[in-house]
Amino acid sequence: MTEPQTPEEPVETIELDRFLKLALVVQSGGEAKNLIRSGEVQVNGAVETRRGRKLRPGDVVFVHGEEYVIESDGKTDADED
Repeated sequence: MTEPQTPEEPVETIELDRFLKLALVVQSGGEAKNLIRSGEVQVNGAVETRRGRKLRPGDVVFVHGEEYVIESDGKTDADED
């Protein structure tokens, strides 16, 4: 018999554009969109042009000469329901 599968714990994520706003790198969603599309944002060493990219704890964002490491506060989207 096969063992029953256990559900994976949800991983906390944040979208790249939202993170840039929360980190005060940009002032608005439009500014975040333009910055990301310009190719000036790197995630884990690679240029990222998708503003909806899901960032997870441990991801490294590099923008405007600054490095930001994503950390978790232990909450998930499911906790907000």
